[in-house]
Amino acid sequence: MSRNRSPLLDRPGAVEADGLDAGVAAHYGSDLREQRALVAGQAFVDLSHRDVVTITGPDRLTWLHALTTQYFEGLKPGTSTTALLLSPTGHIEHVMYGVDDGETFWLHTEPGAAEALVDWLQKMVFMTRVEITDVTDDYAIIWRPGPAEGPHLARSGADSLGGHEVFLPRAELADLEGTPAGVWAYEALRIEAGAPRLGLDTDERAIPNELGWLGVGVHLDKGCYRGQETVARVHNLGRPPRRLVRLLLDGSVDHLPTHGYAVLSGEKQVGSIGSAARHYELGPIALAVVKRNVDPGTVLEIVAEDQPTVTATQELLVDPEIGLHVRSRL
Repeated sequence: MSRNRSPLLDRPGAVEADGLDAGVAAHYGSDLREQRALVAGQAFVDLSHRDVVTITGPDRLTWLHALTTQYFEGLKPGTSTTALLLSPTGHIEHVMYGVDDGETFWLHTEPGAAEALVDWLQKMVFMTRVEITDVTDDYAIIWRPGPAEGPHLARSGADSLGGHEVFLPRAELADLEGTPAGVWAYEALRIEAGAPRLGLDTDERAIPNELGWLGVGVHLDKGCYRGQETVARVHNLGRPPRRLVRLLLDGSVDHLPTHGYAVLSGEKQVGSIGSAARHYELGPIALAVVKRNVDPGTVLEIVAEDQPTVTATQELLVDPEIGLHVRSRL
């Protein structure tokens, strides 16, 4: 949970989000109208509840190259990237969304994740010339549609939903000009894009191959890093045990499934819901991780105790057979 309440919650119509997104607005009166404004490039999203970390020092890029799933050596100033930190068995522990300015690598991560991330990174410094600082109290993230512009450092990766994340001095949040949109609108666009969030669309068993993070957050032609053996083995053999899907819900009930709702094929549970939202064109949508062998054409059921069952059709985000043996065919 965020340790900073956004001053934008004092804007007219603001309704605070809950759970992981507490501290910023869920919406300012109409999340569907706000989605349309974002798509039209006429609004911005307050993501100031996310944590911000800086890594400075002449060894920062080679050090990050050795620790993470991403290729950092020779990273040019202004280049955006996504990197994962894995457990020794290849399970995802941290996701870092960052950009280097030539002297410092700036990253943002999930709300409340910086403390554990900084603590682990500090243990890996040894004799390396790097300095890691949690700067969440001083800097905030906002998302804007379209290409980056303006005086502040910004990140615009393949997972930036066609926009960019701005590293903004927190003191400037209250005076931001323009129309704000809530995180409900942003989440609907994120789910539409099939971009997973750690902790919402993953569990402790998740590996990058299941979530579509190969190529985006995992560089497949670099040296060793912690957890590489699992990633390489599944990539070489193909067929990860589970896969991320986007679900189109039938819209027959007025509630959205929440994190952890069971996903069934027939009477057998084959996965669980990660995140869900109402999209201004697609209607209710969700991300879920399901077993690899579930037929992509199967209509699934989403169930929870004391709630009506919802049916859903699947849209492939991760090929059930993904791996080297299918890459050449595709």
